[in-house]
Amino acid sequence: MLKQLQEQSRWLSRYAANVTSQCGEDGIIAKALSLLPEHSYWCVEFGAWDGKLYSNTYDLIKSRSYSGVFIEPDPARFHDLELTHGASGRNVLLNAFVGFSKSDGLDVLLSKCNIPKKFDLLSIDIDGNDYYVWEAVEEYRPNLVMIEYNPTLSNSALFVQKKSPAVNHGSSPASLVELARKKGYELIAVMAFNLLFVTAEHYGLFGIPDNALALMRDDSNVPQIFVGFDGHVFLSEANVTGSITLPWHKLTLKEANVQALPERLQKYPDQYSQADKLLFQLKRDPHYPRRALRKLMFPSGARKPVPADKRI
Repeated sequence: MLKQLQEQSRWLSRYAANVTSQCGEDGIIAKALSLLPEHSYWCVEFGAWDGKLYSNTYDLIKSRSYSGVFIEPDPARFHDLELTHGASGRNVLLNAFVGFSKSDGLDVLLSKCNIPKKFDLLSIDIDGNDYYVWEAVEEYRPNLVMIEYNPTLSNSALFVQKKSPAVNHGSSPASLVELARKKGYELIAVMAFNLLFVTAEHYGLFGIPDNALALMRDDSNVPQIFVGFDGHVFLSEANVTGSITLPWHKLTLKEANVQALPERLQKYPDQYSQADKLLFQLKRDPHYPRRALRKLMFPSGARKPVPADKRI
């Protein structure tokens, strides 16, 4: 029964296909757009890179007669973007940074472009502050919003990175779903790195029986960390205990590297010997010997000696 409900809720995923997108976004976007009653034939994407690599809008521009606003802050990438989309008079290319304040947010940048307030698709992929950029959008209301999430976070985790251009942590899918609801959007599809939302007033057109994140996304392969009663820290990934992978750096983090307690102390505290208890105190408080010595020298209530230079 649950599997059937999942399949019904995730039906858009059957249309996953790539032209230039990474994980089926092109096909899913095309199907979602086909269900909307009206179209502006405008899309917006940032960071746009060269306008083609892993782009969620390239197919709309090249094959579906769309116009686009493409925003890329890096000068070298922006040059490549001009080579991809600059020849068409339909597109607006901006060499700019999209911030999350009233002075540098998306509203300010789009106000300089001839784009309707209700355009078809907004694609946000900036490897970190995606949450804050969308949160700051108030003047424009795209029908569809594709936004990147951090896939190493479980469905239950509510995590939003620090609001800073210097930070690249990303946000959890649950946090983005929560933000979407506040902004009047509903989840309609989940890809490996992106979530797709539609305006609440159009959600009914998609016939999704239940768009709860737990049904829409399988997080069974998400890296996990948990702790045994003995204090041993476990790492697991894809049901294999012992390590997890840092996906963007291709490095392996092993359990041995994250233990808070030495192996001798990895047992239930009631089983500690006197030596274990002392070792644990040293582990918990490096200053413990000095504190213990002070207690021996100056028992509770005893008056501390007055330094020689302070004596009368």
